[in-house]
Amino acid sequence: MVTLGTGVGTALFVDGHLVRNTELGHIEIDGEDAEKRTAEIHREIEGLSWKKWGKRVNKYLLHIERLLSPDLIIIGGGISKKSGKFFPYIKIRAAIVPAKMLNDAGIVGAALATEL
Repeated sequence: MVTLGTGVGTALFVDGHLVRNTELGHIEIDGEDAEKRTAEIHREIEGLSWKKWGKRVNKYLLHIERLLSPDLIIIGGGISKKSGKFFPYIKIRAAIVPAKMLNDAGIVGAALATEL
């Protein structure tokens, strides 16, 4: 799970179990914190087209794919409701889908996790 907003949030699940303390938004890509180029806020601040930003997101997801070989990447955060604008520029092996609950996915997930 990757949320793209004012930052980049992640959650990693293996066989349905959350792997705690995985913060993949701050991995280094090309000598820079990935969040500084991939967070949706930077698309807004820099006035990036969906294509240019989508290619940045793609580069980030390719890096994640090389590290972890995920089967599925779920994109959450407010930007998930606009997935049709940047998903066409994502060229990765893993399946990619917007979160079914869109921006509420993280909030609901956190609430459910308190029950664990």
